[in-house]
Amino acid sequence: MALRVRAMSDTEVETIRQRAHSRTAPARTVERARIIWLAHRGRRVPAIAQDLHLTPTTVGSWFIRFNRLGLAGLQEQPRPGRPPIYTPAQVSEVIATSLTNPQELGLPFARWTLDRLAAYLHEVKGLPMQRTRLDELLLAEGLRWRTQETWFGERVDPAFAAQRG
Repeated sequence: MALRVRAMSDTEVETIRQRAHSRTAPARTVERARIIWLAHRGRRVPAIAQDLHLTPTTVGSWFIRFNRLGLAGLQEQPRPGRPPIYTPAQVSEVIATSLTNPQELGLPFARWTLDRLAAYLHEVKGLPMQRTRLDELLLAEGLRWRTQETWFGERVDPAFAAQRG
């Protein structure tokens, strides 16, 4: 049994025609509209698949989706994927900790590094997180790490002058 596109209203035909010939719409939207446009013009699944360099299965699935949902069926749908590993509360805990001065938490250093932050979150907060993941979360929040400059400016160790003599 050959797949066919259902009868379309004049509005749907015009919308499909515009999308199929668009030069500014997203490529996937144009491709899907071309599938339906060619089918509306009387082309069969194998010919459409060959013309658009797609598989007949892909063309048939867009026929079925359009027949069931209309123009809305040609839009992107949410795709399943791996759920987030860390909850929003855990991410906010990471960000809040990174913005806190380590000395206020009773730690013997003045600045966080990714390794120190990862160790603190794992040992104290019970949140094991890799250094690279911490960096991704903080960069997504707009926070950037700078390399620690110890050769000028204020010393990291507040007792440096007393120890030096």
